[in-house]
Amino acid sequence: MKPGSTVRALRSQRVLYGNEIRPGVIIIQGGKIQEILTDSDPGLGAPYEVLDVGERLVMPGIVDCHVHVNEPGRTTWEGFWTATRAAAAGGVTTIVDMPLNSIPPTTTVRNFLTKVQAARGQCFVDTAFWGGVVPGNQSEIRPLIQAGVLGFKCFLIHSGVEEFPHVTDSDLHTAMTQLQGTDSVLLFHAETEVEQQVAEQEDPCEYSSFLKSRPDTMELEAIQTVTQLCLQYQVRCHIVHLSSAQALETIHAARQAGAPLTVETTHHYLTLSAEHIPPGATQFKCCPPIRAQANQDRLWSALKAGQIDMVVSDHSPCTAELKRVDTGNFTQAWGGISSLQFGLSLFWTTASQKGFSVPEMVKILCQKPAELCHLDRQKGFLLPGHDADLVVWDPDMEFEVTEACIHHKNKLLPYLGFRLRGQVFATIVRGKIVYKQGAFTPHPFGQILLSNKAQTLEA
Repeated sequence: MKPGSTVRALRSQRVLYGNEIRPGVIIIQGGKIQEILTDSDPGLGAPYEVLDVGERLVMPGIVDCHVHVNEPGRTTWEGFWTATRAAAAGGVTTIVDMPLNSIPPTTTVRNFLTKVQAARGQCFVDTAFWGGVVPGNQSEIRPLIQAGVLGFKCFLIHSGVEEFPHVTDSDLHTAMTQLQGTDSVLLFHAETEVEQQVAEQEDPCEYSSFLKSRPDTMELEAIQTVTQLCLQYQVRCHIVHLSSAQALETIHAARQAGAPLTVETTHHYLTLSAEHIPPGATQFKCCPPIRAQANQDRLWSALKAGQIDMVVSDHSPCTAELKRVDTGNFTQAWGGISSLQFGLSLFWTTASQKGFSVPEMVKILCQKPAELCHLDRQKGFLLPGHDADLVVWDPDMEFEVTEACIHHKNKLLPYLGFRLRGQVFATIVRGKIVYKQGAFTPHPFGQILLSNKAQTLEA
């Protein structure tokens, strides 16, 4: 079967059933999983072609709920066509687009409809959207929920773009009041400005200089603010891209006290460490920053213990010019890392060495992100009645990250030359093959997913 084909039945010697991997056949009807049969079950003689993938592992497609697509407005950075192709090549079957870095930002219903229109006809995987909370848009929050955003994102510090300003304490209290009773969620970029002593004549091309400018205390103070709001209003809150393990105690205490709080970290914090970032290597810059190896070890331990709920890409691309590759100046470079295509392999390369099982990985990369977005009735699980969103991959096959294999629009990323474990063979979205062995369907068929669970739009 080639990309674009509809799969009615998929056989593998390794299909994930709950917490077990065993031989089976997935029967698909109308884009949904109808049933999962073992080789001994009746019904395998159905009069349609069976896609047999041999020993390759079949599991739910990944749900990446933190992606900056940047379209419309900054399509030289990225766009729906390139971002969703990269997602498909990496086994990601659903993305949720962040409300900023596009122009206009998703902070009003009008802007949201502009973004939806830009996405139409360009999505290779299913795509949903976060709205934004910024000063002065409190009257747009509930209308945006009705229009279809899955929740909202805000910044407690300058976002990096002028059209998406950070919120004040007053803005936060107003937004939380608007969100009460909606079961929506507010996502926080949890850093805040703190007074600090800046050493003179720090070399801006040394990563250590940048790291000192974004200390752990910026995250700690912001997360304390988030937990207090979460407890006070009992509105679902979510901390995006946690980088500092020092905040884990505050998060744990808030949850114990009854805060409906979730937290994510990213592939770059789990893969990269400050000690190994060369001078001038601005492709490693992100905010919050990549911290020391000891901090990374604590993040992995927290993930294993369930203190961190999920891992996402925080795919935040830009052009080489904005990364200041010519000067290597970390102070001036755009802060963002591209990894949408490689999340599965980045995670599995280390997680498999640390004793994580495939079911544990599926919970972290598929199920928990789907639950955060209220998409778990159709995404993230390999169950009858759910969308037939599948990734077929070889967990043991290794490959090298090269520019030639990257489908993101801009190829500058810190993983070039890395040797990763876990090669995607095929990605299936609602029963259709969108990607297989380096080839894509010629006509994207991803849907636009809205918060009204019964409602989707052809993208």
